Amino acid sequence: MKFALFSLVMNLPNAVNGETLTPQQKFQNVIKQAMLAEELGFDAYGIGERHGAPFLSSSPPVLLTAIAARTSQIRLLTTVTVLSVLDPVRVAEDYATLDHLSEGRLELIIGKGNDPRHYPLFGIKEEEQWESLAERYALLKRLWSEEDVTWEGRYRPAIERVTTQPRPYQTSIPIWHGSASSTLSTELAAKYGEPIFSSNSFHPQAKYKSLIDHYRERLAFYGHNPNQAAVGAGAGSLYLANTPEEAIKRYRPYYDAFQATSAAQHNQSPFKDLEDTIKNGPSLVGSVDQVIEKIIDYHRAFGNQVLSISVDGLTETEQREQVERFAEEVAPVLRREIKSTVWNKTSAPQLLTNH
Repeated sequence: MKFALFSLVMNLPNAVNGETLTPQQKFQNVIKQAMLAEELGFDAYGIGERHGAPFLSSSPPVLLTAIAARTSQIRLLTTVTVLSVLDPVRVAEDYATLDHLSEGRLELIIGKGNDPRHYPLFGIKEEEQWESLAERYALLKRLWSEEDVTWEGRYRPAIERVTTQPRPYQTSIPIWHGSASSTLSTELAAKYGEPIFSSNSFHPQAKYKSLIDHYRERLAFYGHNPNQAAVGAGAGSLYLANTPEEAIKRYRPYYDAFQATSAAQHNQSPFKDLEDTIKNGPSLVGSVDQVIEKIIDYHRAFGNQVLSISVDGLTETEQREQVERFAEEVAPVLRREIKSTVWNKTSAPQLLTNH
């Protein structure tokens, strides 16, 4: 299995010590976190996209460029790029530039996003999100693979004979499709024969498994080999301790603080409390053995080759403690137990072969 550390750059007052970081301090914290992830052997680091408090992640390409300048090996992900509201021409330009500055370490995870505040902000209606995403993605694909593109659609002005600059550094920038709530995302990914990344954050395993199963079924329908599908998955919050009881005690203030935010309430998680979330959901809160067992159980259901985790919200000392402990005690076991061809230098699993 391969591993990504990611951040939505959530900037709440710390639930334990009350410390409030300035935006500058939080950005520096995220950059240091990415550098630590590379130092510890994580395969990728991701920045999500949100457009409202408590998140400071409104400009992922800018922040990822700063991270690219301070790292040299780690893959750089967008977790996710909210393409349903963005101009594909601007996306093509910004991320092709980042692709060059990172010397080809960029991979996009696209989606419609799960925060409804961005729809009125960028001038589309929430009910248009899926149609908007599909149209904008079709244009982005053309802008990166063709020159002199002429196009007309509904969600941006028509273009005639446009070649965006710069051209991507990579022959083809890998693109994943974020999957959280609808078969429309898995349908789009299957149509193009491209990988998916399940959010796997706020609901029971069965919900996300059904979307991954649908993706594989539709891959076969479109003539792609579902056995070669590349699947990534997120996880609930990470907090490791020597015993489950200690982990729950130490993590509870952070859980309570996040659950009080409007962002958490929008997710409408069915779990009634932290214990229920740990028992019946994806949260990785517990002992090392307990967390390893849960990750393996989810892998059996999803068949995912990549796992992404986040330590947003913790103190900087706890962030380091958790990331180091995961890298030293959890990741080595899972690398041995679960095969992954994603991000191997000799293969390109994002390109699914036909039957």
